[in-house]
Amino acid sequence: MDFPSLYDPEKVGQLYVPDVAGFYEAGQHTYLLPAIQDKPRILAWLVDVQVDFVFPAPIGHLSVPHAVEDTRRTIEWLYRNVQSITHVAASLDTHFPFHIFYPSWWQNDQGEHPAPYTIVSAEDVHSGKWKAVTEPEWSRYYVDTLESGGKKQLMIWPFHCIEGTVGRALVPALSEAIVYHSAARMDQPTYLPKGTIAQTEFYSVVEPEVKYPDHPEGRLNTRFLEIVEGFDLIYIAGQARSHCVLETMHSIVRHFSANNSDVLGKIRFLNDCTSSIPGFEETTEAQLKRFEAQGVIMVDSTAPLG
Repeated sequence: MDFPSLYDPEKVGQLYVPDVAGFYEAGQHTYLLPAIQDKPRILAWLVDVQVDFVFPAPIGHLSVPHAVEDTRRTIEWLYRNVQSITHVAASLDTHFPFHIFYPSWWQNDQGEHPAPYTIVSAEDVHSGKWKAVTEPEWSRYYVDTLESGGKKQLMIWPFHCIEGTVGRALVPALSEAIVYHSAARMDQPTYLPKGTIAQTEFYSVVEPEVKYPDHPEGRLNTRFLEIVEGFDLIYIAGQARSHCVLETMHSIVRHFSANNSDVLGKIRFLNDCTSSIPGFEETTEAQLKRFEAQGVIMVDSTAPLG
């Protein structure tokens, strides 16, 4: 399909108030069949395409290089294929001022907080180099569990995607594209907040890095994965390739390898719609190769659906 006349590619990298009403009306005027009639049923699963990850500083607080270009390709893929994409699900990284991976959670004997991008190791915590200002027992357990389970060590990140801030919002041009799809296909999008549990990292959309049993979202989101399983094709894109996208893929591959390996052959990884945080590229690409060997298919956004 053609792009809607309201769409301006130059605005993808701009912060503005989305024209929800305008794009909804434009979508209604496409006169496409309702998504409920689709065969095959195709899911667009978009991971954390949010202002803080996509826009360069000073607007974005944890900007991923090339994310604006990735997002433009994602938006244009949605528009080109709006008549075939059945459903859009978009995750929203969501945090609060005290979080285990923020400077606010830790301090040293001088009362100083770790700078962003500091690694807090289990050894650092047990030696007292860094002390948790709250929940010290859980915090020790947390870093021990990360390292014993072969997870990434605890990284201190800049404040980002704080609830109530612009940084948490989806990129405005993507919000417009989702509204357009919703109107054109008579389908309500799914928004998936993640990361609201302060005691654990939540890279994956569907599970925390360390399970937190005292919270209903502190374990694998099997309910959403059951919904995913019902689609014939599952397209995945978003930010950052090396972290939230990669860990979401880990969750998907682990779950469906154990429960229904046929699902892995339905997954299409939109290779040109996601980028890594610098320094993590080599390990990320090696892991994606392993996912390919298990059945995941890498595609570009310009390839025909299928």
